[in-house]
Amino acid sequence: MIRTTITLDDELAAQLDAYIARSPGGNRSEAIRDLIRRGLAVEPEAQPDQGCFGVVSCAVDQTMPGLARRLREGRQTRHDGMLFHTSIPINHQETIDIVVMKDNFARVSDYAARLFLERGIRHGTAGLIPIDEHHETHAHEDEEPHSHAHLRVRQGF
Repeated sequence: MIRTTITLDDELAAQLDAYIARSPGGNRSEAIRDLIRRGLAVEPEAQPDQGCFGVVSCAVDQTMPGLARRLREGRQTRHDGMLFHTSIPINHQETIDIVVMKDNFARVSDYAARLFLERGIRHGTAGLIPIDEHHETHAHEDEEPHSHAHLRVRQGF
């Protein structure tokens, strides 16, 4: 077994202790192992180049030094996949940030993983919707035939 030391703020430690009280694990190590297993089990198995939409959301502590700049740079380095971004103030220090992306699984997953590791980011979630892109040529009403992409939602990754 490998020993790992982590630091939790008081609120998160209290939530972990409440989780332990509700579950049969009995101690923090068992509870953390259980939570890690659950987190890894919900990660979809996809080919890295599988197309998808990603809806990434998180709570952001806007008082964290340099965080706003790093978040902006993270979006700008993936500008070709970014469709939408908004930041909703919830109090004087925190926002809920939402990003919608259209890219491949690897790039969306990488963006979310890097975002969630930033200090000052909490409650990060990424909803991924697998898609296929088909290029077709056809006409709409009185238009000339033209080629464009049609997206189709897949049943799974």
